Amino acid sequence: MTFATNRHQVSIEADPTLPIIRMTRDFDATPAELMRAHTDPELFVRWVGPNGMETEILDWDATTGGRWRYVARRDGAEYGCHGCFHEVGDDSIVQTFTFDGQPDDVALETLRFEDLGDGRTRLHAQSLVDSFEGRDQWLASGMETGVDEGYAKLDALVAELR
Repeated sequence: MTFATNRHQVSIEADPTLPIIRMTRDFDATPAELMRAHTDPELFVRWVGPNGMETEILDWDATTGGRWRYVARRDGAEYGCHGCFHEVGDDSIVQTFTFDGQPDDVALETLRFEDLGDGRTRLHAQSLVDSFEGRDQWLASGMETGVDEGYAKLDALVAELR
């Protein structure tokens, strides 16, 4: 699947042999700018998720061994999420992701920011989930809309910060 955004497209692929979702997208930003947007809670809430979603950080320690928790709200619905930052490097993040309503479904997420030069970066993200059924539920949940709209907001945020 490929979904259009302002200038770039996000590629979302389901691995046929493992319960993994892989996403790739280019940004007109440096790896350091994208790392900051992913680890600074004041910036993170400005871009994460689909349009119309309001996010509140409840706990945030974006360091190796740290943890995170936030609540996203829209149209009276509330979605809590939490996880741990297993490793936060200069150009990568390894973390867990759990929806509060599904405590047994923990995803292991890896984000890697590839420097393409000239102030451009390719984000490589993958989420390993517990089962093929879980992976397919994520894909059917409308996640592509949240990813696409969130990354478009990230584009605008990075441009604003420059």
